[in-house]
Amino acid sequence: MSTSDHKGKRRAQDPSEHTPLLPTASPSYSLTERSTTTRINRTLRSKLTYVFLFSFLCCILAFVVIAILAWSYASRASSMSPEELLASSVVFQGPSHINVLNITEAEGIWVRIAGRLGVDAGSVIGVHRDAYGDNFLEDIWKSVGRWGVRRLDKVSVELSTIHITPEYDSSLVLASVNVPPLDVPLTPDPPSDQSWLTDVSIPLRIKPTTNSSTILHFLRESWVHRRVDIRANVQQASVIGGALNEESWRSLLRRALSNIRQPLHIHIPSLPGLPSPGHTFPSMADLITLSSFHILSRDDKLLLAAQASVVNPTPPELEVAVPLLPFEVSLPSTLSPTLPSVPVASVSTSPFILTHPNATIDIVGSVLSIPSSSSPVLSNFLSRYLSRQSNPISISSPFLPGLSIATAFPGPKSRPQLLQNVTIRDMKIKPKGDAFLASGIVSVRLVLPKGMDVALDVHRVLPDVLVFNGEVTNLHDALPEVPLPDPLPEHAFGHIRPEDWLPSLCVRDGSKEGEGAAYSISAVITDVPLEVLPGRQKQFSSFVRKVIFGSEGAIAGLQGTASVVVDVEGLPVHGPEDSHALELNGLPFHGRVRVGKKSTSFHE
Repeated sequence: MSTSDHKGKRRAQDPSEHTPLLPTASPSYSLTERSTTTRINRTLRSKLTYVFLFSFLCCILAFVVIAILAWSYASRASSMSPEELLASSVVFQGPSHINVLNITEAEGIWVRIAGRLGVDAGSVIGVHRDAYGDNFLEDIWKSVGRWGVRRLDKVSVELSTIHITPEYDSSLVLASVNVPPLDVPLTPDPPSDQSWLTDVSIPLRIKPTTNSSTILHFLRESWVHRRVDIRANVQQASVIGGALNEESWRSLLRRALSNIRQPLHIHIPSLPGLPSPGHTFPSMADLITLSSFHILSRDDKLLLAAQASVVNPTPPELEVAVPLLPFEVSLPSTLSPTLPSVPVASVSTSPFILTHPNATIDIVGSVLSIPSSSSPVLSNFLSRYLSRQSNPISISSPFLPGLSIATAFPGPKSRPQLLQNVTIRDMKIKPKGDAFLASGIVSVRLVLPKGMDVALDVHRVLPDVLVFNGEVTNLHDALPEVPLPDPLPEHAFGHIRPEDWLPSLCVRDGSKEGEGAAYSISAVITDVPLEVLPGRQKQFSSFVRKVIFGSEGAIAGLQGTASVVVDVEGLPVHGPEDSHALELNGLPFHGRVRVGKKSTSFHE
């Protein structure tokens, strides 16, 4: 076949291992596609840059707005003094419950108070809704502020020691109060009632001043003026956003306050069991009533148990719980201001809750060791008690050294007769020169008041007796020992007083209803001078005639005082011999004795 016969379409070559899988694009198509892709990327970058710049500007704007808002809120809050902040924003309702947790000498009084607390943060930064409405911008500004307060929710507060002083004199510290760091809830726009407050329970450590006169003077002045005017002084206060120990953006909000001097004016309302404010404040003796007491000798100790009723002046809605409290009771001297007070008892109260209108307190304890030199104070205490007189006492606590409360131990409702049935058995009177001598056995029944079940032994007595012509008709509560009473009692003609102590025999006797422990005491007198009182020779002669010529003799009345040396079981008295002996003087008594031919003899 010729060459011309082979012209036309050429047969495609068979594919080989070098043949590409895809056909190669034409040059014009590739250039168009590359140009389109470049244009799309450029547009995307432009849009992304725009979005980024717009977002960045928005963030800056938002930051600026937030900063301006925060500055506006903060500037308003910072322009207020700490005193204004406390007065306008902090609201505390209560306390509704006070629980005394513990009392120690070193730390003072730990109490936990329960109440309701809240902070009106809206008033601080000024975002309360206006009663007449806000304009558009103000409404936005306040809404953002309220939203921020709700987001913050609470702040933690840490205070330095709070010193409570009278408002009129900041140098007189009445008490120091320590408050642990606490969370304080915030409210942006509280309602008009107090439903927005949050229940809180706050522990406090209170250390009152040891100068009791300062406290008593302040209380009396406050009562007279019908209000308590004090100042709370805080050196440093720290306010941190968020709860205690919270680590978040809230904790970045901080404010430090210093030299806070917050005045507090508290009106004193009428209190249950107390006179109206403005009148004289009652004494402690008017607030505490000793309902019952019991003294018992046991295991070489003198144990005490008593029950007291205390006026509770707190509001009826306030509940106060008090733990065990130790006290020391002392007797201040009423004989001489130079004599020191004598600690006589160590007692403690059982835990109790103050009830209304009076709270009942159970008291237990024991009698302390008493120096023998304090017997005049004890004798005076007992003599006043037997005369139905109250006795001043002072009460202190080892937990509050230096703080002492003066009150009174009440006398009995009826006059107790400690020395009863006083007589002189087998009495004999005989002349010796111009004088007369008396002999016999002095007999007396010693009866302790109800509630005193005390084991004792009277082993020496020293009577000082006035002798009367007939029964004693006018009893004297207390007759002086030296010299003779002035004026002399009516119908008294003689005076008997041994020169020295008389040994005595003391035997336990049966007690009757309403009596404490009872004892029979006897002592022998031998040839003791019977002194005829000045100007009473006529009464003495009349008595002698009755004795000599009367068919049944004559009745001689006896009245006077006695000194005794007594050994009380469980009452250690420190003296030269370190014994239990206690000397009591001036114990009043009265009695009678029949002098005549049948029961006694009279020798001329």
